[in-house]
Amino acid sequence: MDKLYSEIFAGHDPAVLEIWRKATVGIAGAGGLGSNIAVALTRAGIGKLIITDHDIVSNSNLTRQQFFLKQVGLPKVSALKDNLRQISPYTDVSVYNVSVSPVNLESLFKQADILIEAFDDAGEKQMLIETWQTLYPARYIIAASGIAGIGKNELIRIERSGTLFIVGDPGAELQPGVNPVSARVAVVANMQANLCLELLLEKGQD
Repeated sequence: MDKLYSEIFAGHDPAVLEIWRKATVGIAGAGGLGSNIAVALTRAGIGKLIITDHDIVSNSNLTRQQFFLKQVGLPKVSALKDNLRQISPYTDVSVYNVSVSPVNLESLFKQADILIEAFDDAGEKQMLIETWQTLYPARYIIAASGIAGIGKNELIRIERSGTLFIVGDPGAELQPGVNPVSARVAVVANMQANLCLELLLEKGQD
């Protein structure tokens, strides 16, 4: 690799970085959770990200999502890809400006070693989990549930059921008209990303 690569990842364990460089991670959703997850995994040196979202950047997204004022009106996936390139050119980022459905999930994420759910809608979350587990029962999926509120970090935890991991505060419920706060969204997103990195290491060291 070139000098820039060596300098960016100088603090990484080379053996660990090599495992992450070979990995492909899917992220379904590029909003508060998804954009923060993508940034964390790019900084870690993940080899490839596959990101889907059908929405555009709005002013209200700027309170908790990894976008900027000049990107308002752009497709989220395009804006996020540009931002990730500014962090590191060494993660291959494929983006799709589409809604995920049982029909297209396989074609979108078939290369993913792990899929991370980052949707807002409970029905979409359930669809993604059920479809992924039907298609790839041996592959991990990391979901999120319970990101509302402020503080109470001690209530945010990881629950596992087979290959499904759910990160969040089970008692946190969104209030109508009140957006989640950026700090707590980022906590959950980074826990999802951190768990993904851990699982990839476990898999790579088998």
